[in-house]
Amino acid sequence: MTVYAFVFPGQGSQSVGMGQDLALAFPAARAVFEEVDEALGEHLSKIIFEGPMDTLTSTENAQPALMAMSMAVMRVLEQDGGLDLSATATLLAGHSLGEYTALAAGRALGVAQTARLLRMRGQAMQKAVPAGEGGMAALIGVTLAQAEEICQQAGKTGIVEIANDNGGGQIVLSGALAGIDAAIALAKEMKIKRAVKLPVSAPFHSSLMKPAEDVMAEALAQADIAAPIVPVIANVTAERETDADTIRRNLVQQVTGRVRWHESVSAMVGMGVDTFVEIGAGKVLSGLVRRIDPEVSALSIGTPADIETFLKSL
Repeated sequence: MTVYAFVFPGQGSQSVGMGQDLALAFPAARAVFEEVDEALGEHLSKIIFEGPMDTLTSTENAQPALMAMSMAVMRVLEQDGGLDLSATATLLAGHSLGEYTALAAGRALGVAQTARLLRMRGQAMQKAVPAGEGGMAALIGVTLAQAEEICQQAGKTGIVEIANDNGGGQIVLSGALAGIDAAIALAKEMKIKRAVKLPVSAPFHSSLMKPAEDVMAEALAQADIAAPIVPVIANVTAERETDADTIRRNLVQQVTGRVRWHESVSAMVGMGVDTFVEIGAGKVLSGLVRRIDPEVSALSIGTPADIETFLKSL
């Protein structure tokens, strides 16, 4: 018997036009985009469907947009496809903002509330560090130990920390621009396969995000969070959670904490998962899953055809 985990993408997976075919084909998908528009008091769906790309990529837009896309797929699977999430998926997980989507899919958070939280999170993360003072870099072909050594050495120049341990030799660093530049130079000296600065406007998932963490602590304290109907793997602990108060605490810590994606996938495999289903935009997570553990299956669902294929396979 196949053991499924449903996983939800993070920032970087967005593309102009995502979900438009779903909205045209399925009232259930259209209703999600309308609910998000209403929650935010603006037509985010117009930006999602028509762009421009730089407006969609803006952190405050990308975060609720990616959640809306994933939840549109989920609603079609459930309402049109008759999928019973708690009977189909053993675990849920998401990468960074995707953890909020996983909680929305698992009924721990409502879609409207999730959209508002992600809009606030995006704005708070953007404001936490003045433009041009922080950044991020991706290291490819690196071990965790090497990345930690780079952070330790480059940290003498400026704050630099591991933001994402994505697995498959891919680690993302975050911090002050001087620290990031020093880390890239050091990685090249160490003959790391690739070290490249990322086109982001803030040092996400680093201690420099403390002002944003404070904003989210206040917002999440007021949020209505229930126990999810399927356990969710937390980014900051790589452990399965169903307790609402622990989930709230983890989401606060996630703003400055490391996204332990490698550990999360390994933990899910250890719990018996053999098939990962990426719900929403792009194929980033399914690619990472295959690199972390080539023995498991990974597939992506983001179009009407994908939905039809998956439902037939059940």
